[in-house]
Amino acid sequence: AVNRQHTTVFVAVDGLQLLDLAGPVEVLRVANHLGASPSYRSVVATPGGADVRSDSGVRVGADESLGELARSRRPIDTLTIVGGLGTLGVVRDEEFLADVARLSRRAGRTTSVCTGSLVLAAAGLLDGYAATTHWAMSDDLAAHDGVEVRSEQIFVHDRDRWTSAGVTAGIDLFLALVEQDHGAEIAHQVAAWLVVFVRRPGGQS
Repeated sequence: AVNRQHTTVFVAVDGLQLLDLAGPVEVLRVANHLGASPSYRSVVATPGGADVRSDSGVRVGADESLGELARSRRPIDTLTIVGGLGTLGVVRDEEFLADVARLSRRAGRTTSVCTGSLVLAAAGLLDGYAATTHWAMSDDLAAHDGVEVRSEQIFVHDRDRWTSAGVTAGIDLFLALVEQDHGAEIAHQVAAWLVVFVRRPGGQS
């Protein structure tokens, strides 16, 4: 198909921060509503394809099993690791990290929201890259020697890696991705629709 949808895979685990998922998904939905072409398709992948529970208690349904998707050959344009306290457990799960690394290798770009960057770092996907995370977790990210931590920034773009600071910063990150894909005008329209800054002034502090 000439106009294949732009597939964004959101990797989510139990204890995800709901806004880390909902913010980016809403940016893409509004971009579609405003005529983004190719349009975005959001896919939620979880370990085993099971529903996950956010740390606020709200349950999130899964579209795909992370492992099955990692072993498939389906194209992925954007891979996003969703943050939240649950990520702190999976950074020691070798199988989970291997699946993330496999998906990253075939994704056009690899991104994270909040503590999702700790997963990317644990999988070796930020070695030699600049990155950021939630301000409270900057030291944890800096524990990975290969990562150049830019703790003050709302999001960091380094080649095909995009990482964002905590929670609402996922919206800033995805507005920037929409701008990269479709230009500044549609990114401004999406920001206006969501009633947020298209480029937030200042840094994390």
